[in-house]
Amino acid sequence: MIQHALSRAAAVGIALLLCPLYDASAEEATRDPACAVGYYRLTDGGGVDLGYAGTGELRWRRTDGTSGLLTRSGENGWTSTYGWTGRADGVVVDTRACSAGEISFDGQIGHRVQFAISESRFDSDGTDLIGRLLLPPGDARVPVVVLVHGSEDLSALRYYALQRLLPAMGVGVFVYDKRGTGASAGTFTHDLYQLAADAAAALNEARNLAGDRLGRIGYYGTSQGGWTAPRAALLTSSDFVIVGYGLAVSPLDEDREALALDMTRHGFGQVEIDKALQIGAAAEAILRSGFQSGYQELASLRERDQDEPWFKHVRGNLTRLLLEMPEATLRQIGPTALNGVLPDYDPMPVLRELAVPQLWILGGQDIDAPYAETNRRLQKLQADGKPVSIVVYPEVEHGLYAFEEIGDERLSTRQPASLLPLLVDFARNGRLQEAYEAAVIRRKR
Repeated sequence: MIQHALSRAAAVGIALLLCPLYDASAEEATRDPACAVGYYRLTDGGGVDLGYAGTGELRWRRTDGTSGLLTRSGENGWTSTYGWTGRADGVVVDTRACSAGEISFDGQIGHRVQFAISESRFDSDGTDLIGRLLLPPGDARVPVVVLVHGSEDLSALRYYALQRLLPAMGVGVFVYDKRGTGASAGTFTHDLYQLAADAAAALNEARNLAGDRLGRIGYYGTSQGGWTAPRAALLTSSDFVIVGYGLAVSPLDEDREALALDMTRHGFGQVEIDKALQIGAAAEAILRSGFQSGYQELASLRERDQDEPWFKHVRGNLTRLLLEMPEATLRQIGPTALNGVLPDYDPMPVLRELAVPQLWILGGQDIDAPYAETNRRLQKLQADGKPVSIVVYPEVEHGLYAFEEIGDERLSTRQPASLLPLLVDFARNGRLQEAYEAAVIRRKR
């Protein structure tokens, strides 16, 4: 999961993705994607969320897990491509009336839902963090989910669509830019102890802002947030923890498991696994040196193995990026992109201590964060009487996305239709229904 920060730091144009919003007249607003961002109730009773994607682009998402990327078409229209495939899906969106809170989506009129929104600035260990509480319309008590980030360095306030999708389904959300990202102050870090303290401060702020409308409150940590959220739950009073595509092993064990899976899923055996793990150990040595040494050993292994049929499948999590990036680039961006990373962090002591109900949602085809050992450890926690529920979607990958394969490339298509209902149910009462479409459930004992 730490690969995402390193690859993002090396990407061209990251400054553009993090640019601030600007004020616009009503006429200019129809050209600015900010005008259209929001959740819209459609004429058939359903809904659609429009949120930021890349520069000048939008992404639509529906509560059934479907999604598409919107690009400009003509003066006021947008055309859509299916999921993340780049393939046209025929959906047409018109945002010319967005300044009045109205759009046209796939032939239906949509009206923007007005959530109860509280903008926030709160302190965590002397650093100002910027957040936002969004509650469903009305005055009823509702559960609130605090969204806990993965390893990405993007602004959650700008890009997290769950801040609108969950309130549209009756669950409040507190979203915030983690330190060093978006509008928040501080230095970007992977220090899980600091990130957990920040998440705990965010939950306390959400509790204060929600006031009399607060029902249950807890965390939803995704990817790296699967390490952060349980630790945060030990620091403050919460009612639940949900982890999506997170792990119960250390960051470097994640890389090792991913390397082994790279080999077995391409038909190779233990000999090739051992060689891939040698490469992973060389990459690990570079990380442990603070990106100051170890490059010659990695280069020697690359020279030794690059013509072997299995070598092109060496991916792992961290390893692939260290293989692909030039030494000069890694020396420059590595210390900043992976600032504070704890390669040997063991999540199990926290999970053994945690008493609040947990829901873990795992992807059976996750090659970034392989789920098998995590699933085994979670089942052991269940057997020991811990309030842990496990849901596996056998056919989805990291991010809980279904996908298409073109050669060795995976193109994400959508999330499971039952995913958001699953999150809503657990946030509301900590209980799961008898079945969820496409999911395998192992309930707490």
